[in-house]
Amino acid sequence: MSITAQTDPATLNQWHELAQQLRVDSIRCSTKAGSGHPTSSMSAADLMAVLMSEYLHYDFANPHTPNNDHLIFSKGHASPLLYSIYKAAGAVSDEEFMTLRQRGSRMEGHPTPVLPWVDVATGSLGQGLPIGVGVAIAGKYLDKLPYHVWVVLGDSEMAEGSIWEALELAGHYQLNNLIGILDMNRLGQRGETMLGWNGDAYAARAKAFGWHTIEIDGHDLSQINDAYQEALQQATQPTLIVARTVKGKGFPEIENKNGWHGKALPKDMAERAIAELGGERNIIVKVHAPDALQPAARPKTEPLQLPTYPSGTPVATRSAYGDALKALGAARADVVGLDGEVSNSTYAETFAKAFPDRFFEQYIAEQQMTAAAVGLQVRGYVPFASTFAAFFSRAYDFIRMAAISRANIRLCGSHAGVSIGEDGPSQMALEDLAMMRAVFGSTVLYPSDANQTAQLVAEMADQKGIVYLRTTREKTPILYGPDERFPIGGSRVLRQSESDQVTVVGAGITLHEALKAADMLKGEGVNIRVIDLYSIKPVDVKTLRDAAGATGGRIVTVEDHWREGGLGAAVLDAFAGTDEQPPASAMPTVVKLAVHHMPDSATPDQELDEAGINAAAIVTVVKKLLGK
Repeated sequence: MSITAQTDPATLNQWHELAQQLRVDSIRCSTKAGSGHPTSSMSAADLMAVLMSEYLHYDFANPHTPNNDHLIFSKGHASPLLYSIYKAAGAVSDEEFMTLRQRGSRMEGHPTPVLPWVDVATGSLGQGLPIGVGVAIAGKYLDKLPYHVWVVLGDSEMAEGSIWEALELAGHYQLNNLIGILDMNRLGQRGETMLGWNGDAYAARAKAFGWHTIEIDGHDLSQINDAYQEALQQATQPTLIVARTVKGKGFPEIENKNGWHGKALPKDMAERAIAELGGERNIIVKVHAPDALQPAARPKTEPLQLPTYPSGTPVATRSAYGDALKALGAARADVVGLDGEVSNSTYAETFAKAFPDRFFEQYIAEQQMTAAAVGLQVRGYVPFASTFAAFFSRAYDFIRMAAISRANIRLCGSHAGVSIGEDGPSQMALEDLAMMRAVFGSTVLYPSDANQTAQLVAEMADQKGIVYLRTTREKTPILYGPDERFPIGGSRVLRQSESDQVTVVGAGITLHEALKAADMLKGEGVNIRVIDLYSIKPVDVKTLRDAAGATGGRIVTVEDHWREGGLGAAVLDAFAGTDEQPPASAMPTVVKLAVHHMPDSATPDQELDEAGINAAAIVTVVKKLLGK
């Protein structure tokens, strides 16, 4: 349709009527719910009316069609508007639509993928655009399809640093298929936003990151139409449309008035607003279907041949991670690598060199790296994202939200614990096991040798949810043969006898200390059982309970992590009752050896000794437990 036809009075009136319907419906559902964000929805209604009428290409009957556009509400609190769009597209009935925020309804307070048209959960501000970058990377560089990623942004969330990480990386990767729509309505939750209606400032900042910018009146339908057409013409730049809007637009009693953020209109006021907006409508829009295109052919693969490591030569598990990821990439064309500019330390560079077309450097932007992984898995890819384990703490909210998104991502944190040595405490992840265990549905793995690492990387590929692998900087001896398997949820008993008096549980660097301690104690006539708890979550309850029963209920856990929330906590949880399993018949005596003081710079051996998590410390506590 030509520009003239699109902007003739009849078409403008159709768009206006649809926008008014979106406003009315946003009020209706939130008033019935007694909560919600109608004013934030009303400000962006004109922008969405034009988008869904003319520019969004989406098959609502087939939400997984490869060439569908993607619409991400980064301002997830405007869910009444998003759900109003679904109703106007005929995707949901009015009856379901009006169940907003009710128990059991798919119309949750903020969008989640329980709705098939929602790619990712939003509501924690500053995440939609970074995730959109990942989806756009998939479209431009992997799928090689012409779909567009439309991201609706709120001006309050422009204060989030993650937004600027996304702007920077999108400019770097020249994501011309990414279009941000900034609903600049001036008012946030408690008052005016940082920049208010200073659209020039938003535009200048985006331009500095390589974006094409367009400033418009967000209630002028012709300007909105022209802006979308201009955005679609960009060949090398992402576009940010800075749209000046009015919060609560369409109802003068609340237009541009502070104090209405996140408040549903009372019933009498809602009735006046709906009348002011022209009453209820039931417009159904036939959204344009995408062209029937398929993703680019994926590269040929070969049978999986994991790396193998002979005994005798120590190998760092971080190095084995890189080797295994390369092998996995050769066997699976859906595997994609991401790294936070430390790939020569995480060894993700091994994959990057082998498969440069499937590796996307994220630089020192851990929030963006995690978000990009979430975006890539939207399109069915299997992303492995790696950085120093300590720096995933910066991206924790993205990991938490990824679980709400039902995302399938794999994270590898290297350089964990005090055993990294001289770099000092800023580089030592001592919280990561607790952090990752607390994520809903997560899997947490901690290998102790190179062959085990390779097997666990292969296991990660098909595991659902958030999967975290903790790797070690130091080289460690080979404990296992290359053909041994390590199922998720399992463990390994490495020292065992009928006369075991104490169970010692370790993983990673501390497992090797436990084995040294076992040899030292055996020389003194004391046998201990040593368990490799490589699966921290889910944990091997049966093996731990059996070991406790066989060793008089005496357990020592030893970990290169703070005392709180890590391996020791996982072991204790194995004896507690849950809704899935009864408690242990008897609680063991558990001594937790863990890092308990702030470390400084020292050699790895000195760090382990100072933290009290080396072989000598294990020997001492075992003797105390036995009264020796």
